[in-house]
Amino acid sequence: MAGYLDQYGAGEERRIRIYKALAISFVSLLIVAGVAYYILHNYRQEQEVKQFISLLQQKDYKGAYNLWARTEGDRRDYPYDSFLQDWGPQGKHADIAQVRITRSRSCGNGVILVLDFGKDEPERLFVKRDDLTIGFWPMAGCPAPPR
Repeated sequence: MAGYLDQYGAGEERRIRIYKALAISFVSLLIVAGVAYYILHNYRQEQEVKQFISLLQQKDYKGAYNLWARTEGDRRDYPYDSFLQDWGPQGKHADIAQVRITRSRSCGNGVILVLDFGKDEPERLFVKRDDLTIGFWPMAGCPAPPR
């Protein structure tokens, strides 16, 4: 025979279990969101540079130049001939087969990406967040990323 006080506190124990489950779920969701933000924060800029590298590997220099110099001002400041001296078949970075992105760091209105060519000094590129314009890194106000 069940006693009068056998069920006393059962509702409160159930409520505490629900609150604990909600708190654990909320904290877990915050942790997953933080990790996803950290991993995907520079995703668009990294994909833009990967597309740039892919075009260079396919020897589509015009397409790569269009990613680099999007406006007339960019084209005036960095003409196609200069682009080919840096990225073309006889350029400074002609061997693009082994290149990989080793670091990515947010800086002001863009992202600094470090490209490792294997044998040469790594190249730092800057990709603007708003229009995904690619350029060489020294940008004012952004210190160099660690090596």
